[in-house]
Amino acid sequence: MAKAKIQLIISEKPKTAEKIARALSKDAKAKNLHGVNYFELELDGMKVYVAPAVGHIFTLDQKIKKSGYPIFDIEWKPSSEVSEYGAFTKKYLQVLAKLSKEATEFISATDYDMEGSLIAGNIINHLGKGKPAKRMLFSTLTSQDLTQAYSKLQPLDVSSISAGETRHIMDYYWGINCSRALMGAMKAGGRFKIMSIGRVQGPALAILAHKEREILAFIPQKYLEIHAFAKNTDFLHDAGRFFDLAKGEAAFLEIVSKKSGKILSIESRKFKQLSPVPFDLTTLQVESYRNFGYSPTRTLQIAQSLYDDAIISYPRTSSQKLPEKLGLKKIIEMVGKNPLYSKLTLQLLSKNRIIPHEGEKTDSAHVSIYPTGQLPGRVGRDELNLYDLIVKRFLSVFAPEAKRESMKVTMQIGEHKFATDGTRTIEDGWFEFYRPYLHLEEITLPEFKEGENVAIEKVEKLEKETQPPRRYTPASIIRELERQNLGTKATRSVIIDTLFDRQYLSDKKSIKVTQFGLAVYEALSENVPEITSETLTREFEEKVDKIEKGEMQKETVVADGKALLLKILTEFKENEKKIGIGLLKGHDVAQKTASILGKCNLCKEGDLQIRRSKFGYFVGCSSYPNCKNIFPLPRNALIEPKNTVCKFCGIPEIKVIRKGKRPFEMCLNPKCESKANWKSNTENKWKKKETDAKSED
Repeated sequence: MAKAKIQLIISEKPKTAEKIARALSKDAKAKNLHGVNYFELELDGMKVYVAPAVGHIFTLDQKIKKSGYPIFDIEWKPSSEVSEYGAFTKKYLQVLAKLSKEATEFISATDYDMEGSLIAGNIINHLGKGKPAKRMLFSTLTSQDLTQAYSKLQPLDVSSISAGETRHIMDYYWGINCSRALMGAMKAGGRFKIMSIGRVQGPALAILAHKEREILAFIPQKYLEIHAFAKNTDFLHDAGRFFDLAKGEAAFLEIVSKKSGKILSIESRKFKQLSPVPFDLTTLQVESYRNFGYSPTRTLQIAQSLYDDAIISYPRTSSQKLPEKLGLKKIIEMVGKNPLYSKLTLQLLSKNRIIPHEGEKTDSAHVSIYPTGQLPGRVGRDELNLYDLIVKRFLSVFAPEAKRESMKVTMQIGEHKFATDGTRTIEDGWFEFYRPYLHLEEITLPEFKEGENVAIEKVEKLEKETQPPRRYTPASIIRELERQNLGTKATRSVIIDTLFDRQYLSDKKSIKVTQFGLAVYEALSENVPEITSETLTREFEEKVDKIEKGEMQKETVVADGKALLLKILTEFKENEKKIGIGLLKGHDVAQKTASILGKCNLCKEGDLQIRRSKFGYFVGCSSYPNCKNIFPLPRNALIEPKNTVCKFCGIPEIKVIRKGKRPFEMCLNPKCESKANWKSNTENKWKKKETDAKSED
């Protein structure tokens, strides 16, 4: 007698498991084993289990633990056996193992990308023991999409699993070996420090270091600008910048005595501004940072939460496409049920505007990010902000183009020409749909006529300096990594966060490479340039894409990568001490720089530096014992110099960072009037710290 068919559907998260189960059957029963909820239901007389993973249940690890490098002898193990961070996955593994024994068929219902495919693929490979498996493909967690995905099961995405496995293997090889090599070099230089560098970390650091070097090498040049005002309008001298200061001064003296100017020409041009294209993850992260200041990592976290609640489609996508099969008209109608968007959706539907303006970027697995039409429930402010941005962007892609007009007016004063520009909106079009996230400069010029003589209200001479290149922001570096095809849409923000964690970077708003970060980059680029090579990493990404498409084999890519890494590690070992000395020098300079908070307000000669005593950290003058100026510091916090002084007392200010709390800025002086409204218990704590510091002195 044939064994009864039992399906096990594997989801990526507990919340997703429940959504799948409820979508497939209203009679799905929640079960609990080892504190893990899973679901049991019946479909056409067949028993079906829906059980969750919690991300990667299996992870790579050394077969035999040993120190040093190179390390290539690795295998997949349960995450709970590899590290304490993975301990929480043990109960999920136990539940999946039990259900896998009963199951006759597996269905992968994890996120449809390389990572999701690998999560389910590992479970099927290690617990399924050769049992058949299929794939559910969906981009939203709405009941309609989930039931449709189940009714149209696809073959298991073996090539995507293989590509994901290749990436993990190579990331592990590069991460463990290069990081151990770095730490070994630091130790050879005379000090131990936890460090890391990886397949994408290296090139990402290189991009940022190149920018930092440009900024450090930049020499500002002085120049003059001459502005003339007529009809309250600012005209700029057509020379733009006078780098020849004497020539600029002479021109200014000629112009400043003139009382009128003549309008030589008026050029106007009307143009259309096309509606935006749908959001892919990177453009969402860029717009979110620009409008809300959310970091790329935070944006992805919020978007993932909205996806888990079936409010938006899958966020980890590089697509800018919205295919007709999604039922776009119905989605617009559903979005319009929210009073916030009903007026905008009515405009689209009344004119049957249901064809989107799409971008060029595509994704083999997912469409662009869009609202499902389901109303958000009880979600936080950040979620509502991001949801509103996504909805407004979605509606904007269907809206008509905007119409604008640009104008250039040229004026002559004596022998000198000036010009001014203006741009105004004639027809809003999609602008109306995307507000308040639209950032346009509207400059409407007053009426001028060719040949008209106009009174010169004033003439200004501005002395300026050229500015260094702008640093990357968290959003612009993600965009640059994507442009260079480094990392994946899901990992780029994590890579940048790791560089911050390793103290290679500082200032998360305008990213600066620290002295230590520059030392790491310079030591690697001079001795083992392959580790920071953008080309090598990009080529590897292209090979992984080919594995996913079935055009290359995992074994070939891994073997080639291993051979290259062995060559790199050999070079590293030969230069280990030299690299270590460079790292140590950079580390010491970075520590000293970070400890200086500003000039001493008492002696005016020494620097106020962070120092350590038996009572903890405090601030003292570098001119001690000649100057005994001291200040207490907040405990259990990371202190960063602000390089500014307090407007009340002129004493240096600091930035205080505590884990899990919002950073804040403050003056070092406990008695400063800026702290007049601080709670008394806070003041008492500061007094105690000041006493401790004095007793140590």
